[in-house]
Amino acid sequence: MIQVHNLKKKFDDFQALNGVDMHVGKGDIYGLVGPNGAGKSTLIRHLTGVYKADEGEILIDGEPVFENRNIKQKMAYIPDELFYFMQADTMEMKRFYEGIYPQFDSKLFYKMQEFFPTIDVKRTIRRLSKGMQKQVAFWLAICCKPDLLILDEPVDGLDPVMRRQIWSILMAEVAERKMTVLVSSHNLRELEDTCDHVGIMHHGKIMIERSLSNLQGNISKIQVACQNGVPKLPDDFEVLHMANTGRVYTLIVKGDPKEAEKVLLTENPTIVDVLPLTLEEIFIYELGGVDYEVKDMLL
Repeated sequence: MIQVHNLKKKFDDFQALNGVDMHVGKGDIYGLVGPNGAGKSTLIRHLTGVYKADEGEILIDGEPVFENRNIKQKMAYIPDELFYFMQADTMEMKRFYEGIYPQFDSKLFYKMQEFFPTIDVKRTIRRLSKGMQKQVAFWLAICCKPDLLILDEPVDGLDPVMRRQIWSILMAEVAERKMTVLVSSHNLRELEDTCDHVGIMHHGKIMIERSLSNLQGNISKIQVACQNGVPKLPDDFEVLHMANTGRVYTLIVKGDPKEAEKVLLTENPTIVDVLPLTLEEIFIYELGGVDYEVKDMLL
């Protein structure tokens, strides 16, 4: 659905994007994560056709996105900072969206009203709370029936019940229509529950891009205590980090965790415990080797 090759963008002397490569399949929920200043928002503005690339290629559904009306009619975008016309209420914004999106589903709009019971559709949207404004944005975006939905900090400002409801609606759309979702968020715990692919961005590049299951299945935390001191692993396992408290060693290991456990059991350990890393821990570790002295936060 999305193909980005060697994307570059420079603002004066600042290289915001420095050769981004990204691939998002149709029907995927793709989590874009990275520290502040990594280039996530700049990348999203290219994907939505706001910015024109200095170099590289962006294809959405096989077509370039910049100044492509046909492609933009197939996508919806909910930014972190929402925009509504000054005096518009929800019904007026509905009519505006109907004029832009030929596939806007009015029947779905009224059907979905039951999911947003607190929204006064005749009240000026700018007078609603931030959380209610976000609800209106999701309501309208889903009714546009987009093939691609791009979200920047999507559920910020929503209460826990509404957050869960929004994700349920989005995942139902993905399952039913194979809608593709790209979501940029700092809430890694939430992404872990919803995304099937993840891209970790840093310094204007995608450092790692994998399925979440592959990413989590390839790195593990192992706690082991051996009579002979430091546990040994074959060379095909990469020990990314090691620390110990007394005889108990904690290792961050790259490789098949089941095979690592099997090897360690041959040393007759007192204890051996293999734990999967969360997406947040993987994010912290991967960036720990770049700029941050944070590896010990994993242990």
